[in-house]
Amino acid sequence: MSRPSSQKQQRQMTLLEKIKYDPFLTDEELADFFKVSVPTIRLDRLELGIPELRERIKNVAESNQEKLKSIEGKELIGELIDLQLGLSAISLMETNDTMAFEKTRIVRGNYIYSLAETLAIAVIDAQVALVGVANIKYKIPVYSGAKIVAKAEVKKSKGSRFVVWVKIYEKNIEVFRGKFILVTIDKNNIKS
Repeated sequence: MSRPSSQKQQRQMTLLEKIKYDPFLTDEELADFFKVSVPTIRLDRLELGIPELRERIKNVAESNQEKLKSIEGKELIGELIDLQLGLSAISLMETNDTMAFEKTRIVRGNYIYSLAETLAIAVIDAQVALVGVANIKYKIPVYSGAKIVAKAEVKKSKGSRFVVWVKIYEKNIEVFRGKFILVTIDKNNIKS
C-alpha cells in the first residue's frame, strides 16, 4: 500500500519541479510525461495548489507587466511571460481563426510581426523605444490554433541604439526571426 503512495509523492514532487521550470506545460503534456491520465494530473495540481494553465499564464503575465517601461501592458501583443529589462523577454500568443486567412487558416503575418515588434520594444530599458530598422524572415506558416512563443534578446547596445533579436517558435520549431534596431528618445522630446 505504501508503494503507490510513494509513487504519488514522487510524481507530485517532480510535477512541482517541472511546472516551476516551465509553468506553461498543459495537463495533457504532463499526463503524457508521467504516463498517467489527465484527471490524475488535475487531482495532483489541486492537491498541490497549482492553478490551471490559463491562471498560471495570467499570474506570470501580470507580475511581468509591472516591469514594463517603454510600452503599456495593454499595447503588448501576447502574454508577457518573462522580462529582464535590457537583456531578454519571452511572450506567448495563442492564435485563433480571427487572426488567420479564412481559406488557408494561416495566421496573417501582421500578428506574428506585432508579437515580435512589441516584445523587442518591451525588452528595452528606456521610457521610449522605437523600431528604426527591422530585418525579418517568416520561416514556416503558422496555422490558426497554434500556441507560439516569442523570445527576445538584446544583442548590442550603444548609446541610444539597441540591436534586439526576436525568434518565434511553435513547439520548439522556429517559425519567425527578426533583427530589430531600436532607438530610444527622450520622453521630453515627444510632442503631445
